[in-house]
Amino acid sequence: MSLFDELKRRNVFRVALAYLVIGWLLTEVLTTILPTLGAPDWAARAVILIFAFGFLPAIVLSWFYELTPEGIKRDDEVRQNESTASGPGNTLQLVTIAGAVILVLFLGLFSAQQGVDDGVPTDVLISDASVAVLPFVNMSSDQNNEYFSDGLTETLLHMLAQHPELNVAARTSSFAFKNQDMTIVEIAKMLGVAHVLEGSVQRVGDRVRVTAQLIRADDGFHVWSETYNLTFDDIFGIQDQIAEKVANALTVSLLGEAASIQLAGVTTKNSDAYDLYLMALNERVTFSYGGLRAAEDLLKGALTIDPDFLEAKTELAGVYLHQVETGLLDPASARMEITAIADQVLAVRPDNVEAYAIKLYVDVAYRSERPSPEEMFKVVEQLEEIVAQEPSNYQPRILLTRMLQRLQRNDRALEILQDALDLDPFNPRILYELGSLYAAESQFEEARTAIEKSLEIEPEQPNAFATLARIGLQNGDGLEYLRQFLQAIKTDAKDHELPGGVAIFLYNLDLVAEGDDFRDRVLAIAPTSEMAYQIELSRAIATNDRVAGVAAARRAIEDDVANRNSAYGSAVQYLLRDANRRGDAAEALDYLEETVPGIFDLEADSPQAKFRSAQFAAFEAWYVTLPRDELDSRLLLFEKLAAAYGFDPQENPQVMFTVATLRGDSEGAIKLLLDEFADETPLRYPGWAETLQQPQYADVVADPRVQVVIRSWKEDEARVRDQVRTFLADLQATT
Repeated sequence: MSLFDELKRRNVFRVALAYLVIGWLLTEVLTTILPTLGAPDWAARAVILIFAFGFLPAIVLSWFYELTPEGIKRDDEVRQNESTASGPGNTLQLVTIAGAVILVLFLGLFSAQQGVDDGVPTDVLISDASVAVLPFVNMSSDQNNEYFSDGLTETLLHMLAQHPELNVAARTSSFAFKNQDMTIVEIAKMLGVAHVLEGSVQRVGDRVRVTAQLIRADDGFHVWSETYNLTFDDIFGIQDQIAEKVANALTVSLLGEAASIQLAGVTTKNSDAYDLYLMALNERVTFSYGGLRAAEDLLKGALTIDPDFLEAKTELAGVYLHQVETGLLDPASARMEITAIADQVLAVRPDNVEAYAIKLYVDVAYRSERPSPEEMFKVVEQLEEIVAQEPSNYQPRILLTRMLQRLQRNDRALEILQDALDLDPFNPRILYELGSLYAAESQFEEARTAIEKSLEIEPEQPNAFATLARIGLQNGDGLEYLRQFLQAIKTDAKDHELPGGVAIFLYNLDLVAEGDDFRDRVLAIAPTSEMAYQIELSRAIATNDRVAGVAAARRAIEDDVANRNSAYGSAVQYLLRDANRRGDAAEALDYLEETVPGIFDLEADSPQAKFRSAQFAAFEAWYVTLPRDELDSRLLLFEKLAAAYGFDPQENPQVMFTVATLRGDSEGAIKLLLDEFADETPLRYPGWAETLQQPQYADVVADPRVQVVIRSWKEDEARVRDQVRTFLADLQATT
């Protein structure tokens, strides 16, 4: 008998095939499942090595042993004329076929699932003329040069995006893969591009070494690569050369012709100014209080060196815009600064849509007086045109959503942000804005998902943690609110409003001593801020100190504080509620009208924006001082004014509850409370107990059904109070 026949008789070939199929199947399954179970990276490699090293012993064993109906026997125990082909051979064959079928099914299901999990449709066609610019790796010994390599990447992105025939992945999505352990193929698939530009930067003193390479994602082919060694003064030339070479490489190889467009880089040729500009971009990225301050100083330094540096001017206008949102700047004074800077940019580059969008927005949004609905709708139309013109520029989109929210058009704002996310799916700023808008719409699960994804990409966002805190509060989780706010404070220790928010939360829970710890931080950092006024008033309410409360409220009115964090409106409300309790509502109204002429003029053409919140608070005093027909007349006028700005009171249960009680519709108010609020957490309505003490709510509160709700709310607050007190005590004991 030949060796081949002997190998066949002993089923060596079948054992080998069965081993390979089963081994391959188990290897694929285990190496796929192990990472999801949290197994270390070496576990998958160990599985592969075990099956590889086990192949030869399996073949040797199959030579010496036979699989028989009676079990495994040595070959010499099996009769030479006994056929094993119909027994164990068939078994091995069936095992092999079954394993192959299972393997095919598994790979098919896994591939389909991967397409879903990656969030990339498998049937989407990717343009050949598409590229993602990954953050250039900082190879310098000084890690502080990271801003420089990031800035070079950003400038290249800006230049390549000017080519009309190139599809360039957005900057923020490209940067989401910084320091990620992923292959070029995986990154390109997630970004929906056919090519990837990557590189490295090594800077030593004034010498710079830049390496760049353009890679075709599907096969890893290097379309183009280059290395530059030169001085830092030549960095602008490097950017131009790299961008032009990449554009030419793509257009020649994919479009059949050389790029004819002239790509424009930054307007400065001063390396020191450019250096400061890059540092500012790095500081601004998290939109933190301290980062925005640092970015402002760096940009002013860059403009001192080169006053014609347009990109630095546009960035400074944007930084001022964010400082207003963070509470660093007063809107009215910031409006003049931002408009002047935007005008300088537009005088040189009239087509700069970012500067134009910023100017449009602040001209209306940052007025001390409330703009008319017609003006706001006109700005919305203009911003819509800008977004259509440059869909990938996210700053105009954000400003458009801000204006839409002012007009109660949150549905359209959500559409704008979703479109932006489709273009730039890994942009932490867009994800944050989307999450904040979902939270405003009480879609808390969607909000949490968006915010958490934003933090995965950019972990140092204090505003994102603060938004998660507010989502927790809306869900009745006081501990979540506190934990997230403490994380926000840790991330941005210079922002006085963050500890202020914690202090007010604790005062609302009657945890005065605990709140004072955070109050002290605010008064030490920003004693004249709106938050400082608000904290003093909240503390007076928590301690039932009427004298301190009246003094704090009057101080806010007479100092004419802004209405940030409702500082102005809360002061007016406290004075009027205190007067109601003492039967002096008319006297309090006279004081306010004498101190602030026009504060309660509902028919004023252009009242200060903060007057509207004061006017709504005044209805509680008008309820006890005005004839019923006059009160109804003012309510109708207020509703008409709200409708002009797109606000429908019918869609806001809190407003409808207040209006029903003012009109004497106690039954309607009770029904609203039981239907809309009874099952809600009282944490969503800070100061609810004081509100229900006002005269118009007397009949509502007296109802037995409402008393049940009130008892439930008090128990819920007591539970949260105990949790928070214990948490803070434990935290203090461990620090």
